Order: sequence, then structure tokens, then C-alpha cells
Amino acid sequence: MLDQINYAQGFVTNGRCSIADPNADLHYTFTAADSVNGKPDARTQSFRGNLHQLVELKRRYPRLKILISLEGKGADFAQDAQPENRQAFIDSCVDLFLKGNLARGISAPRLFDGIDVDWEYPHAEDAANFLALLTGLRRQMDALRPGLILSVATGPNPHTYEGTDMRAVGRIVDQVGLMTYDFAGPWSDTTGFVAPLASDLPDEPGSVERSVTSYRAAGVPTAKLLIGIPFYGYGWHQVPEVANGLNQEGTAIHGDRPYSYIQTLAADSIVYRDPLSKAPWLFDGDTFWTFDDPASIRAKASYARDQHVGGLMLWELSEDTTEATLLEAAHKALCPCL
Repeated sequence: MLDQINYAQGFVTNGRCSIADPNADLHYTFTAADSVNGKPDARTQSFRGNLHQLVELKRRYPRLKILISLEGKGADFAQDAQPENRQAFIDSCVDLFLKGNLARGISAPRLFDGIDVDWEYPHAEDAANFLALLTGLRRQMDALRPGLILSVATGPNPHTYEGTDMRAVGRIVDQVGLMTYDFAGPWSDTTGFVAPLASDLPDEPGSVERSVTSYRAAGVPTAKLLIGIPFYGYGWHQVPEVANGLNQEGTAIHGDRPYSYIQTLAADSIVYRDPLSKAPWLFDGDTFWTFDDPASIRAKASYARDQHVGGLMLWELSEDTTEATLLEAAHKALCPCL
């Protein structure tokens, strides 16, 4: 059901790209039950871990694209993108992940099909370096292997990137993954929707529609935009029984919860749905949960098709049910012919 997986994550510290968790990525020994091909890893084999399983996954599904998602502190990205550091940083990312020199004696030159840059977020003084970093990556990736994918994960509003020429970004990259979620959460004093499709109130945090419209107006090609969908939700308790708990003050529940967990709460709560945003919520008289479900995902997929955007981006797969309830809803809605 997937066209692409962005694997999180690669680190961007000390002026170079690096494996984020060598034990998990290169050395963890998978059992037969947990492996892609049903075969256990031998402790004597040099290449094990998650990255080896991704190699097996691509062997099983040859059309699947896998990108390495580069993530880290904004300050590290800003340092790496400085003119005096930039080329060495780019060289290290290309050598490690695209040439596949993962570690001494471990090589996987065709594992990754590109790079996803998740810099949250360049400040105004970083704008030129951000663009130069993407330009350098694009040039080197094209020289190495034409067809490699360069993507960026971006905030829900291009104004977050003060001074950045988003039209130029749109020309350089293949995909712009809009993080169209976290419009409300534990940082909010009142309950709200984590990822509404639409909103008619100008003082509300935002919506998918506003994000797509803003990036399109900033010059990013519509076909390169990916609408982000959360596979998790947020909750508040001690919420008054007013308006079924929506837009009410409450005490935030720390952290997010996967959809697989929230789904189990529906049996003891009433599921409400906003007619405009198509967003669902649960409220049991005290606790409020905001999340996406198959119905709201179908609405977003329909919007994506109508607007001719590039597709949907999902964060993240392990938070779905074991039956892949949300992923299947997204897949079927984007491909109604199936």
C-alpha cells in the first residue's frame, strides 16, 4: 500500500551525517518471526538490524522507495549548512546513505532512494544556507544517480521559513511533506483538533486547506505537496460537559497516544465529528481525544485528489493498528479504483 518509506532517522551532528542508533540499525539480531523474509539473522553476519531488514523489504517489494530522513536539532543543521562546513556535510550524507558505506565491512549502495531533510526550522539568517544546502544535495545526488529523490519536511505554514524563497525550494526538491498536524495538543489550554481538514474561524491555529493554499501561493508546485496525516492523537481530561468538550479548557494529557490505543477507547466514549473539518473526537464527559480516523482520512484523500496534490504523508506507521486500519483507509481512498 506504500509508494515510499522515509526511515527515521539519520543524525546530523558534528558536521556530518551518521547512523542514529548503530545497535538498532546495524547490529540488532532479528528472529525469524520478526524478520521480513521469515529467516533469522545469524549473529555471525556483519549486517543486521533495521537497515538490513529494509534491504530485505526492498527485495520483496522492488518498486518501494526508501528515503533516509535526516533529523536533528535546528542548531546542528544551521552549523552544518554554513559555507565552510556544507560540502563536507553533504559528502558525508551521500557517502553514508546513498553510496551505502554504512560501517566498516557493511555496504548497501542501493538501499536508500533519496534523502528527506527535516530541518525544524531554519531562521531568517539561515535562509540562504538552507537553500544552498538543498542545492548542493540536489547537484550531488543527480551526479551520483539520476532519479534519486530529495524531499523536505516542512511546517504547516511557509511563513515559518522567514526569508526562504519557497518557490526556489519547490524547484529544487521532488517532494514537500507538509506537517499538517499538531494544530492543537498538550501545549494548548483548550481542547481542539490535531489536524482539521478545514476551518472557517480566522483565529484558529490552521488547517490542511490553509496549508496547501499557503504553499501554493508561495510558489511550490501543487503536485509536489504531500498532506501530512497523524496516526496519533492528543487528550485532555477534566474537560467540562459543554459543547461535547470541544474548545473547552482542560488539563492536557502528557504526550501523544497512537491511534491503536485511541481506537480502543471508542467503545466507552461517544465519537463526534465536525461537519466542516471532518475531524472526529471522543468525549466521555471528562476526557477529550482528538485524532484522525478512517472517515477523516478519506475526506483528506478526496481533497488531495481534487486539488491534484502529490499524495499523503503519514506519521507514523507503527502507531496504526496491527490491521493497518488507517493506512488501508488512505490507500483505498487515494486509489478508489482498487
